[in-house]
Amino acid sequence: MSNYKILITNDDGIASPGLQAATESVAGIGEITIVAPSHQQTGMGRSLTGSRHASLEPVHFLVNGGTISAYQCECSPALVVRHSMKTIFKHDKPDLVISGINYGENLGTNVTCSGTVGAALEASCWGIPAIAVSKQTDIEFHRSYIAQDWSVCSYFLNYFSHLLLKQVILPDVDVLKIDIPHDATPATPWKISKLAKTSYYSRIIEKPTMASKIDDGKTEISFDRQSLDPETDIYVLAVDKMVSVTPLSVDLTSRVNFSELEIMLSK
Repeated sequence: MSNYKILITNDDGIASPGLQAATESVAGIGEITIVAPSHQQTGMGRSLTGSRHASLEPVHFLVNGGTISAYQCECSPALVVRHSMKTIFKHDKPDLVISGINYGENLGTNVTCSGTVGAALEASCWGIPAIAVSKQTDIEFHRSYIAQDWSVCSYFLNYFSHLLLKQVILPDVDVLKIDIPHDATPATPWKISKLAKTSYYSRIIEKPTMASKIDDGKTEISFDRQSLDPETDIYVLAVDKMVSVTPLSVDLTSRVNFSELEIMLSK
């Protein structure tokens, strides 16, 4: 085993089979530490919420017949990553952070809501390369640990983890967001994609009124295929049925000509 240090986290909680699968997929690459929320934290984005009295609690975690260092904390995915950087990795940061494997694809503008992506972005703010990996899953199972075949996700996670550990990633690529179709195989092509500037999931409330509750209605997948850019993550996964690999940057600055913007704002 190499001297690489890998931190694995998620937003589905410490008991998620997706977390187990992610760990097993890279178990032979380096020394693994797990830090994960105690319970389901889907939709938390990069929020820093949780019990202010919570701490990292050791968990018995078996991988391939042996135990590895694992901790849970009653807080959001981004906060558990941040707290681990100030405690476990105070003097020696990991070489790679993996967030996932998530129940449900994270695509389009909805990614800012994703706890999976949020944890990876938090890691990148500490100067650590990060992967946010998700598997396409029926919406009704996003918050449950339904049995899944994780083998293909594990294959691609292992592949991209090796690459990020062996070479310096290009500037402005802070996170690789990887989304894998539910019926993908190891032979399924992968494609670099850009983030679709449209939502992928929508909350539909029939006959909404002022009395409608936040949890009324249902979540549906809704996008306009005809107007969708074929180079976007939604199109690559949902239409082309390919593995979508989207480079994300924590730099949210608009790519505009500053002089032109200044003139416009000065009128």
